[in-house]
Amino acid sequence: MRILVIEDEIKTAEYLHQGLTENGYIVDCTNNGADGLHLAQQQAYDLVILDVNLPQVDGWGVLEQLRTHSNTRIMMLTARGRLADKVKGLDLGADDYLVKPFEFPELLARVRTLLRRSEHSLAPETLKVADLELDRGRHRAYRGSRRIDLTAKEFALLHLLMRHNGEVLSRTQIISLVWDMNFDCDTNVVEVSIRRLRAKIDDPFDNKLIHTLRGVGYVLEPRE
Repeated sequence: MRILVIEDEIKTAEYLHQGLTENGYIVDCTNNGADGLHLAQQQAYDLVILDVNLPQVDGWGVLEQLRTHSNTRIMMLTARGRLADKVKGLDLGADDYLVKPFEFPELLARVRTLLRRSEHSLAPETLKVADLELDRGRHRAYRGSRRIDLTAKEFALLHLLMRHNGEVLSRTQIISLVWDMNFDCDTNVVEVSIRRLRAKIDDPFDNKLIHTLRGVGYVLEPRE
C-alpha cells in the first residue's frame, strides 16, 4: 500500500514516515500543496494524509483539486479542531479528519480502516477459487453445491485468503488485516482460526485449498 503524506511540519512528517514505514507501507512525503498535487497526479496512492496549513496551495485547495479527478482516500490531519473545519473537510470530500496532537496508534487504526474501505469498494462481490465460491454481498460461502456456514471472523479470514489467491500471507499480515491489531507473537489466534476454517472448507473434501508453509505463513490455492 502506498501513502502520500503532505505535511509542512518536518518533525510530524518524519514521525509519520517512520511509523507508517515500520508498519509495512510505502510512504512518500512532501512539504507543500503544489508538490503534493503533482505527486498525487503522477502516482497512484492508496491514501493521502493531508495537512490544512500548507504553503503554495493549502489543504482545502489540494482536497478540492484531488476530488475533481481521484477517488483516493484522503485523511485530513490538522491542528484545526473546530467543528466548522471538520464539517468543511468532510463536505469537500475528505474521508476522515484527525486533529493534532494525535496518538500514532489511533492514526494507524484509522489508516487501516480507510484502506480496508478502499479494498472493499474495489473488490468483486463474488470470489471463486476451484470449486470454492464466496459471495461477499450475501455473506455466503459454497464448496461446489454445498453451502458452508461461517462465523464473521471465519468469513473475513476466508475473504482475505481468497482475495490473495496464490499469495503466501504471514501470521503478522493475517492478524493485522483480519483482527486489526498489533501482532502479538504469543497469540495462536491465527492457527486456531485456520484450523477451524479448514474443518469447514477442506476436511470434508478431497481437494485441499488451504496450505501451510512452515515458518512463512498460509496460502489458499488449488493444487494437483
